[in-house]
Amino acid sequence: MPTILLLSGPNLNLFGQRDPAVYGTDTLDDMVGDAREAAAEHGYELDHVQSNHEGEIVDAIHDARNRCDAIVINPGAFGHYSYAIADALQTFEGVKIELHVSNTAAREEWRHHSVISAYVTGVIIGFGRTGYRLAVAGAVAKLGAGS
Repeated sequence: MPTILLLSGPNLNLFGQRDPAVYGTDTLDDMVGDAREAAAEHGYELDHVQSNHEGEIVDAIHDARNRCDAIVINPGAFGHYSYAIADALQTFEGVKIELHVSNTAAREEWRHHSVISAYVTGVIIGFGRTGYRLAVAGAVAKLGAGS
């Protein structure tokens, strides 16, 4: 079955507990469940990896090469400074969607720029939990359009 890899970066395991005014009260499991359901509706399997460690995210991207059709990545803070993740994403030839639950442009200045955005197919920002479904739908649409 074709596969989409969902990557969750640092501190996202604390969704539902961390700053509910910004991130809401839904857990990462809730959001992954939504993404998994959306993927299944389109005939895709969804693998999920969450890590607070940059190298594990890089390794997961490398592992996805020639195995997954698309990557949806919520890089958390790594999106603002991880050139290692940006470099790894460059090596993945499939569809890549960057996802952020909060509107990063409406937050602290350091969150306004993503070093990985230049290496992804599209970006979903600020839709909360719904962003997970939107990111999977976007990946599937791009896959259907031949990227």
